[in-house]
Amino acid sequence: MKRVALWLLAEVGEGNKFTKEKLRKDFPGVSQIDRRMRDLRKYEWQIDTNREDLTLDPHEHCFVKAGLPVWERGVALSQRANAAIGAALRREVLAADGNMCRSCGITPGHPYVGTHEMAQLDIARRHVVTPTGVEVQLVTECKRCRVGGRGIEASLDAVLRDLSALGAIERRLLTSWVKADSRDFSRIEELWGDYRSLPAEARSKVQEALGLG
Repeated sequence: MKRVALWLLAEVGEGNKFTKEKLRKDFPGVSQIDRRMRDLRKYEWQIDTNREDLTLDPHEHCFVKAGLPVWERGVALSQRANAAIGAALRREVLAADGNMCRSCGITPGHPYVGTHEMAQLDIARRHVVTPTGVEVQLVTECKRCRVGGRGIEASLDAVLRDLSALGAIERRLLTSWVKADSRDFSRIEELWGDYRSLPAEARSKVQEALGLG
């Protein structure tokens, strides 16, 4: 988003038109570049389409005026942290996160294990450390994860029941973890857990690094 803002100022200029094709050509290999441009509107940048300006063709945009200097450290963080989350943005975040809690994986209306409580999803603000600084990104979490899991009841019966259903290899593996009272995760397992908890915007960067963008 910051790169798009600087590109608009340097390559397009206020009051001038540009096309999506030009934007994509100047940012080769960058996924969701159109979305990065649209994100600027949250920071008071005015970028019109033919819905706002009837003189524009469907494939054209007009860079009307610049807004906040989002490339400066802390600007994007403070604005997004205080911005209200409307219904449209909520739907966008839920869809990007697969309609599930990015912390525990539960989906809406699904009961928590051992309870009759149904999960409800909400949108949380998460601080994400990026190569250019700290940003606030939106992520889907269930209400239980947001409040730290207060009121959770542990069930020894359930643990013993599931234990009895394990095969010999799984039982030996669990025995080694219990004996050591710890489990060492491989780096790839740790990476999967770290990736899974990222907001959609940050996950897209990982996907690009893996050649999936």
